Amino acid sequence: MSQHPASQPRDERPVTPESVAAVDHAITSRRSIRRFLPTEVPRAVIEDILRVASRAPSGTNTQPWEVHVLTGASRQGLVDKVLAAAATQDATDRYKEQYDYYPAEWVSPYIDRRRKVGWDLYGLLGIEKADKLAMRMQQARNFQYFDAPVGLVFTMNRVMGRGSLLDYGMFLQTIMIVARARGLDTCPQAAWNHFHGIVLPHIGVDPQQHMMVASMALGHADPAAIENTLHTDREAVSAFTRFLG
Repeated sequence: MSQHPASQPRDERPVTPESVAAVDHAITSRRSIRRFLPTEVPRAVIEDILRVASRAPSGTNTQPWEVHVLTGASRQGLVDKVLAAAATQDATDRYKEQYDYYPAEWVSPYIDRRRKVGWDLYGLLGIEKADKLAMRMQQARNFQYFDAPVGLVFTMNRVMGRGSLLDYGMFLQTIMIVARARGLDTCPQAAWNHFHGIVLPHIGVDPQQHMMVASMALGHADPAAIENTLHTDREAVSAFTRFLG
């Protein structure tokens, strides 16, 4: 008799240097890719990524994630709508995100890290500090999914609490790692959240019952794109860790 999935024994395959290296590589090679190739990602591959990622932890196994996969006409239709909205003069005032992703007031060291990654990217692209038009055009690349053929939109039932956003973060990270293990790349995007009023109706989601959490580009990185050479800094373990014993 087959066992119920919940009672199946854990996979106890031995840890080997090769298995450790494979997991470490999937994590450390993950980057936010900002130019993708048009190469399609088969539906079976997307389903496999989401199947594995569904093993991400969540409080009391609530699994609050809801995933909407946009390709082809559905993806392009959303891109067209949001690009048009983002280009309006009152876009900043008219379109607001549903929850505070960033702080209302920035302080060091967070503002320093934010500024550095921004200027590092603009520097690679040859965008000068005074070139506001070029900056806006680069920002608009978000709403083209950086040319990725797959756009993922993540929503959550409004009945869930703030802790579910922590669960969601683990789910998103797991998707990105699983994608890397399969030779694919991603770019998690909060920029789309400002346009939830456009996104949710487009994907057929009731905004009264569900909220938009994030979006993500998925596909094959363009190896020739200069912006994909960006390598962001990370603090040393000693800078953010205290050992108490």
